Amino acid sequence: MKKRIEKTRSLMQEKGIDSLLITTDVNRFYLSGFTGSSGLILFTSENNYFITDFRYTEQAKNQTNGFKIIEFNKNIPEKINDILIEDNCEKLGFESKNVTYNKYNEYKEKFTEVELITTEDLIKKLRITKDKEEIDKIKKAIEITDNAFKHILDFIEVGKTEREVALELEYFMKQAGGEKNAFDFIVASGKRSSMPHGVASDKKLEYGDFITMDFGTFYKGYCSDMTRTVVLGEATDKQRKIYNIVLEAQKEVINKIKPGMSGKEVDAIARDIIKDAGYEDNFGHGLGHGIGVEVHEGPRASYKSDDFIEEAMVVTDEPGIYIPDWGGVRIEDDLLITENGCEVLNNSPKELIIID
Repeated sequence: MKKRIEKTRSLMQEKGIDSLLITTDVNRFYLSGFTGSSGLILFTSENNYFITDFRYTEQAKNQTNGFKIIEFNKNIPEKINDILIEDNCEKLGFESKNVTYNKYNEYKEKFTEVELITTEDLIKKLRITKDKEEIDKIKKAIEITDNAFKHILDFIEVGKTEREVALELEYFMKQAGGEKNAFDFIVASGKRSSMPHGVASDKKLEYGDFITMDFGTFYKGYCSDMTRTVVLGEATDKQRKIYNIVLEAQKEVINKIKPGMSGKEVDAIARDIIKDAGYEDNFGHGLGHGIGVEVHEGPRASYKSDDFIEEAMVVTDEPGIYIPDWGGVRIEDDLLITENGCEVLNNSPKELIIID
């Protein structure tokens, strides 16, 4: 955390601000390690403050390091204003994407001695590359997800519902140490598999269905995100064809991705293969995104992304083909960007699995 705070202070200097208010939950956790649901971080030129109410002061003392714990017992903006005046602050940065118009007006009224400066994704820029501790936690989250996929292959059978599959995945991962779902699991079977975000429904699994499962968990604040598509029963020639196109595209990204590439360039690796196969119009989303304390963070790998891939980033590789009223395929791994390429963090098989 000390290094993260130092980097934050460097960004404050670059921005020309002598104080910074952190209000988003994920950034609060990233900078302090605090896992409670209520608290603010205030950096001034002189001090690091963690401000919370009486319910969380003990937890904050146990989980954070390098912060002065402030228990507020009156209006929070008034308490913050007292601190800003005491520390002689002149320019306060705030997380503009996390502040409503009403809250901003309250800040203007209450923070009487400072100029308010908007900051956009300041901490998010720090989070984009991962240190060893973060990578280890992501790997553990992925290990739990891989084990859940192995387990679910024995659970799936004709007559089970998509919702039952999603619940079984959740139950298994939480028993294995997952803290919470990384997102609403996608379990989409048969024709519903043509919906990239087909959240689990009461539809029953049928013989011959494609079943696309997109799921992940959190481990000590860091997430995993994996997708596999399987066939229940017997695969048709068209199912095999579509699956193998997606698999080729997904593997080619693994072979070619490296630091210095733009998000557009990475996306094009997979998109060109799908386009050449005649399914350009059936791959409508971007190739991938970063993961960490959020399941969707930088960098983005898409046909309109100018983000750049750098060493120590963790990004998803998830091309897909979706054919309305027929079905679809998506295959997704989490990739750690290395000096010359990438390390695939998932160990689950990717060749087409047919469940008898």
